[in-house]
Amino acid sequence: MQQMGVILDPMRTGSEAKSLEAELRALVVGQDEAIEQIVNVYQTYLTGLISPGRPIGNFLFLGPTGSGKTRTVEATAESLARNPRAVIKIDCAEFQHSHEIAKLIGSPPGYLGHRETHALLSQEALNQHHTDTMKISFVLFDEIEKASDSLWNLLLGILDKATLTLGDNRKVDFSRTIIFMTSNLGAAEMSTLVSPKFGLGASEQAEQIQSGAANTDLDDRIALAGLAAARRRFTPEFINRLDKIVTFKPLRSDQLSQILDIELKTVQQRIFNASPQRSFLFEVTTSAKALLLSEGTDARYGARHLKRAIERLLVQPICNLIATSQVVGGDCIRVDRERMLDHLTFIKQASGIPCAATIKPASRPAAA
Repeated sequence: MQQMGVILDPMRTGSEAKSLEAELRALVVGQDEAIEQIVNVYQTYLTGLISPGRPIGNFLFLGPTGSGKTRTVEATAESLARNPRAVIKIDCAEFQHSHEIAKLIGSPPGYLGHRETHALLSQEALNQHHTDTMKISFVLFDEIEKASDSLWNLLLGILDKATLTLGDNRKVDFSRTIIFMTSNLGAAEMSTLVSPKFGLGASEQAEQIQSGAANTDLDDRIALAGLAAARRRFTPEFINRLDKIVTFKPLRSDQLSQILDIELKTVQQRIFNASPQRSFLFEVTTSAKALLLSEGTDARYGARHLKRAIERLLVQPICNLIATSQVVGGDCIRVDRERMLDHLTFIKQASGIPCAATIKPASRPAAA
């Protein structure tokens, strides 16, 4: 007889869920709550205990621009489907009028252009990235607050019954789909909470917030601000169909530094993917990283401003060096900071390295 009375640990996760969590944490910075919720839903799916007749998960991501909402969706697809583009993205700004809903479900038979209109949310579109081992679809409704009433009515049925009826009466099954919705609702209120107040101690407060040493209840207040904005805009019917509303926090300077390292690795992988015969290595010094961070930090735009700084200050000069044959395959380049002029300098450290030695195969496709 086996021993009874053993205390079980319900907080442990399985190996597959742990693998997903590790990959998401390597790709997404500063949004632990979103990662935790996605991993929980995935583990529920793996055990077969997802509610019957509903999508695998319904998520609403709130937060300011550049905080990682879309990136988290792409990272989930990258981790599970090995393709960050395995996401059906619906830009709700394109569906602000009722007649535009035909682009999603197709025109009914008899309407002009019926045969030329292909539904974006067909079963074939949902299943196109399925494999023998992974049969999960990812659908993103971006800027959901801009959707028309017709799209809202369709969406309520999908979230609740995991079923959509197309214009030609075909049924689409969303029971193997994770549905993400993003919105910037509440971003102004969140920025007010994060931004330092004027007056005595303002600079000290700014330093605390940027370093993550601000009051422990700041994250809670940001989350409440996002939830309050969602409840003002969305109906109770919509809120009740969501599994989780996740508020994305504005990124701190230390988190932007982590994102910079990820983006630099992505640029290196782009070089490897562009042409194996012209592949070369580059390394960025600490002072050069500091310049990229100073040029790419703006609280209003988050990580997207940092990406633009990398493209402007690093990628474009590298393209010029390649186009003028100053850098060829097998070279090793050091990117440093010129203190006097405060810009990046590019120095050839070595050449003649076998191209095969410079190429590092990506473990997954590069992110979009």
